[in-house]
Amino acid sequence: AAGGWQGPAGDISLVVVLVLVLVLQILSAVDFDPYRILGVSRTSSQADIKKAYKKLAREWHPDKNKDPGAEDKFIQISKAYEILSNEEKRSNFDRYGDVGENQGYPQQQQHRQFHHFHESFYFDESFFHFPFNSERRDSSDEKYLLHFSHYVNEIVPDSFKKPYLIKITSDWCFSCIHIEPVWKEVVQELEVLGVGIGVVHAGYERRLAHHLGAHSTPSILGLINGKITFFHNAVIRENLKQFVESLLPGNLIEKITDKNYVQFLSNWKKENKPHVLLFDHMPVVPLLYKLTAFAYRDYLSFGYVYVGLRGTEELSRQYNINVYTPTMMIFKEHIDKPADVIQAREMKKQLIDDFLSQNKFLLAARLTSQKLFRELCPVKKSHRQRKYCVVLLTGEGDKFAKTYEAFVAFALANTKDTVRFVHIYNDRQRDFAHALLMDDEKYWGKSAVAILERRNNVGRVVYKILEDAWEGSEEDNFILLDHLAQLRTDPGLLSSDTVLPDLNDELAPVFFLRWLYSAIEYVSDCWDSVFHNNWREMMPLLSLIFSALFILFGTVIVQAFSDSSDERDSPLPQKEDPSEKNEKNDTTFSKENSRIPKKGFVEVTELTDVTYTSNLVRLRPGHMNVVLILSNPTKTNLLQKFALEVYTFTGSSCLHFSFLSLDKHREWLEYLLEFAQDAAPIPYQYDKHFLERDYTGYVLALNGHKKYFCLFKPHRSGDEGGTMGSSEDFDPLLHTGDARGKSSCSPGSKQVRNKLSKLSLWMERLLEGSLQRFYIPSWPALD
Repeated sequence: AAGGWQGPAGDISLVVVLVLVLVLQILSAVDFDPYRILGVSRTSSQADIKKAYKKLAREWHPDKNKDPGAEDKFIQISKAYEILSNEEKRSNFDRYGDVGENQGYPQQQQHRQFHHFHESFYFDESFFHFPFNSERRDSSDEKYLLHFSHYVNEIVPDSFKKPYLIKITSDWCFSCIHIEPVWKEVVQELEVLGVGIGVVHAGYERRLAHHLGAHSTPSILGLINGKITFFHNAVIRENLKQFVESLLPGNLIEKITDKNYVQFLSNWKKENKPHVLLFDHMPVVPLLYKLTAFAYRDYLSFGYVYVGLRGTEELSRQYNINVYTPTMMIFKEHIDKPADVIQAREMKKQLIDDFLSQNKFLLAARLTSQKLFRELCPVKKSHRQRKYCVVLLTGEGDKFAKTYEAFVAFALANTKDTVRFVHIYNDRQRDFAHALLMDDEKYWGKSAVAILERRNNVGRVVYKILEDAWEGSEEDNFILLDHLAQLRTDPGLLSSDTVLPDLNDELAPVFFLRWLYSAIEYVSDCWDSVFHNNWREMMPLLSLIFSALFILFGTVIVQAFSDSSDERDSPLPQKEDPSEKNEKNDTTFSKENSRIPKKGFVEVTELTDVTYTSNLVRLRPGHMNVVLILSNPTKTNLLQKFALEVYTFTGSSCLHFSFLSLDKHREWLEYLLEFAQDAAPIPYQYDKHFLERDYTGYVLALNGHKKYFCLFKPHRSGDEGGTMGSSEDFDPLLHTGDARGKSSCSPGSKQVRNKLSKLSLWMERLLEGSLQRFYIPSWPALD
């Protein structure tokens, strides 16, 4: 009996689900008037509708409009345009007053329309956003949603301080629903530790999804130091935590025991950093400590002590450690006693950040770079926020050890918020020391102390040098203390004025090491990509490798055969027969000599969806495709003029020549011009004639590898240089595959040909590299 009811119950459930979907679809259409949304009347033409859509889409795009409701408004605009741009859908709306597509259609056509609607990914998401998707989409993801500009300008720079875990999702993605509980749990756990969280909705942020290389949903990726790494394992809590941990460098925290703690703490002088010891009873370094070490790696060095390990008893006894409570100690110039300590049963991120941010520098840090100087001695913002720097200008070695230790002791006893103590080595920073001491003889071979205040970011300071050399005596201490006390009431004590040169970066690696580190990182990325990334991401690298191997071995083999054949039989030079010479200019094209341009011959192929990938998307580095934009009426005239203008440049093997039909692919061209606006705006692209613009005669030089193009706009009739003079009589041979014809002598055809009258000059500038480049995030599909 139970089995007998199982079938009908399943059918009833299916019917209920379908009814609910239809009800939600009808509810989403209530009060949805596409005419009102686009601001057009019911008698508006398609041109008016398109113009209104373009204007509103640019205004409400989430990348350019930070209004919280911009995303929903943009989706409404897109859906309204989808309905009104389709005459059948528009007529259906006018007749039934419904945005649905099932009114007035037979049952079979309804099924076909729904199937087509489901396959249309973008409008599928847009349509069901009212209000079904906004309710279905988890509200916990809303605060993590990323837009392209926000990602580039904020998230990528922030990834140098903390790793990011980013999820790529979309509507009607049932796998996304399946991983949602695990994602929520991991987000709650990792965010409090300091991991950045991001969510990208592929339906509404296609540009960002393509930029990240996410070709399917759901996808999870990690971002650190601006580098993207995809997660490929099962979506469970342990795997995601291990993935985040694997993003971090492996040398952030050093394991410390009784044998190496003195050496570790003594490195403060070499590294010019305070050193942090973390005491905990966990055998493995907790993720919180690793994230903290990554965030402060430029300022502090971290060591971890596992207090339960045999061999750390002396260390724990030396610093009186409570083995049952996590402890954090900071050591500066004195390793026998910590400069600051915190203990807490549960170490929280906020507690650690407050503690470390107050101890980022040594008591008297050495100025080793201009960046460090700016942080230690900031420019004054107001009279109440004066910051003074007391600088010890000294030398290296035991000879100056006593004066340096006395300066550090003075800094320890007189540390204040308004005063920072630093020192430099005169021999390493000669220009800086000379600007302050002016090579005064009384400071030769001795130490000196200067009090200075930075006034601007270009090096201007006011300062005062202590009259006598610094020896660290009690008298020197009293004099310096008296000057600091006078500064509280009389800032005019700093009477000297100078411009300091930028400091040398003493700790920067030499060129060879920087090159070696970059090479190792690149090889590591390639190795990881070969075994983990999908083949679509690896195709540019594989193409480059195989192209290089083919050129290398192909050149050697061809050279070997050509040399042997030349030595074997080299025929005597004969006078070329006139008939043979004429044959070279014939219009016939053969595969045997297709790689060698013939005189008067230009090969121009049509850019279609079949040739798009090979001729553009996967174009080899250094190669460019020069594409002529034409329409069916102007095809013959423009192609002949195009061949005439570019003929002298066909000797370059890096240039390819194509044409694009405006009648077939106008949307692709408009998309390309529109998405190039962020990096370098194209002049007059959005004038009042934008929607009616005639693109025939435009020429684009497309660099597929570096994702940019250069733009040639047609020459306006009436300008100087509109014709080529006698060159018009020269008619080069043209191979277009399916486009041939003779030029017309009518005034209209001449005006069309004049559009390209200055193309040869533009080509020269293209080869010189002096043309403006318009970058795009990715090449759009050529449907």
